[in-house]
Amino acid sequence: MNERSLAESGTRPDARTSRKRPLPKVDFLRPAGAPALYAPDSLAWQIYKNPVSLFIGGITAVLLELGEERVRSGVWNHSIFPTDPITRMRRTGLATHVSVYAPAPVAEKLIGAVVRMHERVEGHTPRGTPYRANDPKLLDWVQCTASYGFMEAYALFCRPLSDEERDQHYEESQASARLFLATGAPRSLREQREQFEAMRPHLEPHPIVFEFLDIVKRAPALPLPLRPLQPMMIRAGIAVLPRWVIERLELNGKQWELRDRERRLLQRLGAWLERVPIPYSPPVYSSRRMGLPANYLYRR
Repeated sequence: MNERSLAESGTRPDARTSRKRPLPKVDFLRPAGAPALYAPDSLAWQIYKNPVSLFIGGITAVLLELGEERVRSGVWNHSIFPTDPITRMRRTGLATHVSVYAPAPVAEKLIGAVVRMHERVEGHTPRGTPYRANDPKLLDWVQCTASYGFMEAYALFCRPLSDEERDQHYEESQASARLFLATGAPRSLREQREQFEAMRPHLEPHPIVFEFLDIVKRAPALPLPLRPLQPMMIRAGIAVLPRWVIERLELNGKQWELRDRERRLLQRLGAWLERVPIPYSPPVYSSRRMGLPANYLYRR
């Protein structure tokens, strides 16, 4: 870790305590008929069922977040990611599934806990810029990056989406955005593009961006049979970014370029996982909770 990274990472007191907490247990199967924040026929239920779009889109979203000075400092100062990336990734994945699939009261409780935790996250960047996690503009940006990352990864590697479907997904995302206090999160593809354009002057390359990529590359984040694909899935996360963001973050080197054969391989994997239910997974359990077949989301 270089000196600038150390200065920005701080002591991470939250990381030492939060690492000890186990992942919460969530019952996606009961109570029968309990609706989620998103309807079973929503695009969200389609997008977040596919582990390919989840992993790749998560990389995309984090890169967009780490490119912004205040978000980067908040994440790196108050997160266990630099020291325990697997636990952090599992928590993020669980929170995503809870927000989309769990009974609405469970999702509301979890999101409320996240908002309260964010109330304690504040400080100054190495440049002296103040930040706080619950800053409305930063909340809007984080919500925007997550919606963009997961949706565009799904469209590129799992199933193509029309612009009308993109509009639909951004509108649907308001269901959880409001609970996260991201009241200015984009409601349409046009608003997403406007938000990206407004953030353009604030995105910059930084050593922590590359440190993040190195941490994810080394961490055993995928099941053992899929682990050889992990480096190319990281490159795929970069490929989902708009070209100008790739250049702005200085991710346009050959080592970060997704090769055509890798793209085709990941697209075949993503398309295959569109048709194969994963037993005991939140999407399958939640479909059953709503009285739907276990393969409801996989019948396209």
